[in-house]
Amino acid sequence: MPTPTAAPTGPGRVLVCAARFNEAVTRRLVAGALDALAAAGYDATQVDVAWVAGAFELPLLLDRGLASGRYHLAVALGAVVRGETPHFDYLAAEVTRGIASVMLARGIPIGFGVLTCDTLDQALARAAGAAGNKGAEAVEAALASRRALAALEGDAPA
Repeated sequence: MPTPTAAPTGPGRVLVCAARFNEAVTRRLVAGALDALAAAGYDATQVDVAWVAGAFELPLLLDRGLASGRYHLAVALGAVVRGETPHFDYLAAEVTRGIASVMLARGIPIGFGVLTCDTLDQALARAAGAAGNKGAEAVEAALASRRALAALEGDAPA
């Protein structure tokens, strides 16, 4: 995905929500997201990083953060790794549904950077490893959505 080049406009604040479970993976995703935001023209004072225990808690944190009216963009980051029980399937589906629901209800783009992998090695490869950094890609997707929405609504690009 190309790196966004347009400087942020409007409120100019971004909420990055990150899950502590599988924190070795998530910290790399956060670093990638922050790098992508910096490349897009956001400085550290425009970005808030909020941590929750696990991926399941991300939708609530996103919802409350976006309800505050302080943010024009958000990113959800975490890693759900398959285990020996069906817990993975339920968790991955509900986290995805919850984040999508918040995005639609709030009308604010949320970059989806929650990895759902079979192994920890796969997750690490997608968090600044051989498969790139999905945290950065989540930021780029959210920025692209913000620009598309701004074009549809006749606002200045983000």
